[in-house]
Amino acid sequence: MSEHNESSHFIEQIIQADLDAGFPAEKLRFRFPPEPNGYLHIGHVKAIALNFNLGKKYNAPVNLRFDDTNPAKESIEYVNAIKKDIRWLGYEWAEERYASDYFDQLFAWAKELISKGLAYVDPQDSEEMAAQKGTPTREGTNSPFRDTSSEQNLVLFNEMQAGKHAEGSMALRAKIDMSSPNMLLRDPVIYRILNKDHHRTGSTWCIYPMYDWTHGESDYIEGISHSLCTLEFKPHRDLYEWFLSNLSPLEHHYPKQREFARLNLSYTVTSKRKLAALIENKTVSGWDDPRMPTISGLRRRGYTPQALRNFVETAGVSKRENVIDVSLLEYCVREDLNSKASRVMAVLDPIKLVITNYPEGATEMLEAVNNPEDESKGSRLIPFSKNLFIERDDFKEEANRKYFRLTLGKEVRLKSAYIIEGQSVVKDSAGNIIEIHCTYDSDSKSGSGSEASQRKVKGTIHWVSQDTSISAQVNVYDRLFSDESPDQHKDQDFTEFINRDSLGQLTAKVEPSLVNLLPGTNVQFQRLGYFVTDINSTSDNLIFNKTAGLRDTWSKKSN
Repeated sequence: MSEHNESSHFIEQIIQADLDAGFPAEKLRFRFPPEPNGYLHIGHVKAIALNFNLGKKYNAPVNLRFDDTNPAKESIEYVNAIKKDIRWLGYEWAEERYASDYFDQLFAWAKELISKGLAYVDPQDSEEMAAQKGTPTREGTNSPFRDTSSEQNLVLFNEMQAGKHAEGSMALRAKIDMSSPNMLLRDPVIYRILNKDHHRTGSTWCIYPMYDWTHGESDYIEGISHSLCTLEFKPHRDLYEWFLSNLSPLEHHYPKQREFARLNLSYTVTSKRKLAALIENKTVSGWDDPRMPTISGLRRRGYTPQALRNFVETAGVSKRENVIDVSLLEYCVREDLNSKASRVMAVLDPIKLVITNYPEGATEMLEAVNNPEDESKGSRLIPFSKNLFIERDDFKEEANRKYFRLTLGKEVRLKSAYIIEGQSVVKDSAGNIIEIHCTYDSDSKSGSGSEASQRKVKGTIHWVSQDTSISAQVNVYDRLFSDESPDQHKDQDFTEFINRDSLGQLTAKVEPSLVNLLPGTNVQFQRLGYFVTDINSTSDNLIFNKTAGLRDTWSKKSN
């Protein structure tokens, strides 16, 4: 017996038990089998990481197989998006396979079932078949076509394949047990007529296999040792094994289906149907909208592959369904970006600040550390002048002793610059403050080593120079739903819980060093949070998306 790692999860324990029982390690093979009918989401990250990490641990190949059996909903766009997302996460598959690669073999095996009297063509409509299936507490009744001869069924099935029957007019069903307590074994449909062109096979086929028929056989063809699915597929395991066991004696080990709990995230929906509905009703701009839980949406929002991998590793692999708080996901991206993202100056809600005793027309370049967590990132120079912008919230004309930002008669430090003291304000005709006047201590320059530079003040605020700052669009995102479980209310539609304030757009002022940032570059706006340049950002039109704040503010907001 090999020594088991105490920290291994139950899937690893299953595999190890198989190895201990004599299963050859060189026969281990895994797969990730998405249907190309939408973009991958955060829940898929768990399945991707599970399979590819098992492949790495056991030095076993992992296939990427597209379960492309429904041409009505699938497209090459989704295939390409899925491949892009998996590679971006840092994984590479051994072989790229498609269920459509096996259509000829699946068709031949279906005819074998018919010849054995284990499948029949049923011309009833779906409502009639559903009515005959009964309920979990009431046995089903046999289709009147269940005992049609194998010879006649073969004729009809070949006619279905030849296009001689209308879409929806008949289906091929497995003949199993209409009294089974497992409803999925009550003569399930395994082929249906669909007059739709397929993204790979074109118009070659007008009948397409169902998922349950396709999946186990595809696993078998590829030599998959362990077929890992989420818990909703546990009832399908009996059907998976029935199909494999009722074909001709197969040449090698049957794949073993085992189930793990899917990743459920609070304040999120991950149903592809519901995500598609959000796009159709214009709640979001597309699959890669930064508010979407899709991998492409998270990438556009500034999440990193490492953050997502850390998140699913922390969430773990379990047998029981649970809901992971989205704050854990946000924590993981903060932890990752803290060591990677450069610190930069940006003012989201600018108000003018004039240092009245600073030399007129003068500009000096001040050194600022790029990332205090990583000395190798070095430093940069940022321009400082008499006329600055600061955050409107960083000034109060009158404030109590607990307010440590700028106010009249009190000092604060300008980040990487000087200590200033508020003196007066300029107001418009409506009484709104439009400009703040202050003085500075010329000996208090950060890092100068002077006695004044060592002087302690309680507040530090960020700034940019008016003359050299650049305007940028900043998209500030909040959670798309205001309810922790938006799709779990039986009496309410999930769209009733959409947070109508999930997107805010600001025109900010940022330091000039950001002008040439490439799309997808992560930065920390000092004191504000983590942001990323959008895919549409250019030097002439800077666009930033907020990834996460520096701390969790949602719990305070919702309490």
